[in-house]
Amino acid sequence: MSEEAKYPMLVLDQIVQDFDAPGGGKNRIVENVSLAFDAPGINMLLGPSGCGKSTVLRMMGGVRLPFGLKSPTSGKVFIDGKLNEDQHDDAVMVFQSYNNRPDKSIYDNVAFPFELKLWRKKVTKEQIKERVDAMLVAVGLADKAQLRPSQLSGGQNQRVALARALVLRPRILLMDEPFGALDAQTREDMQHLLVKLHHEHPCLTIFVTHDVTEAITLGDRVIVMSTKPATVADDFLISAPHPRGDWLHSLEARELEKRILGKLHNASGKGQVRVSI
Repeated sequence: MSEEAKYPMLVLDQIVQDFDAPGGGKNRIVENVSLAFDAPGINMLLGPSGCGKSTVLRMMGGVRLPFGLKSPTSGKVFIDGKLNEDQHDDAVMVFQSYNNRPDKSIYDNVAFPFELKLWRKKVTKEQIKERVDAMLVAVGLADKAQLRPSQLSGGQNQRVALARALVLRPRILLMDEPFGALDAQTREDMQHLLVKLHHEHPCLTIFVTHDVTEAITLGDRVIVMSTKPATVADDFLISAPHPRGDWLHSLEARELEKRILGKLHNASGKGQVRVSI
């Protein structure tokens, strides 16, 4: 497989999403969103809380919630040029809630996806052990392999969730505010870890956040969403290399922050955004 063919093409074409409104009628959450991704990188989907970012993210991987809902209401999602209307094998999601199994060890939590029929067929037992061992080392939990989730901190549990996703070596990694519930120091540690792991295992990563600082700390590309119905208010690239600790205090970073906040203000955003520099 050529290097160009290795990475997926993900396209959202004129996406609209309506939900049933209380008392009848429709509540539009997403309106005419068109986006294209064709290379590995960390792409930030930034907007006020509750604006519809997570709805857009779920569509990218073919997750349809609530069940039975026509999603998208109109428009199409393509992966590698093919219409995607169901959960896609190459897309893995990481949520804010860890979803770690309390009855399983840390090792078995990371290895859990290989119990599923799809992955059990693709990977041998020897390969599973090799991958899980290597991923536990990568996230700094090799010495915790036989513990249970209840014996770990919140940040460590999120490392388990991240390891469980990356052990599959996904082509598309979808992250829904995964660090939102962590304290400031742990959140920063997880941001550094994500950049490190992405450098070691590059994939198309799309990361939802309502934190402006997190977006410009992590993002190779930042897509700013308006309040609902969500539309694309801005879309730009950041070329500053990682890590960006000093750069975050530069004139360029401050100008980007002003640009983002201006776009959110002009889009009549009413949800919460956070700036933590």
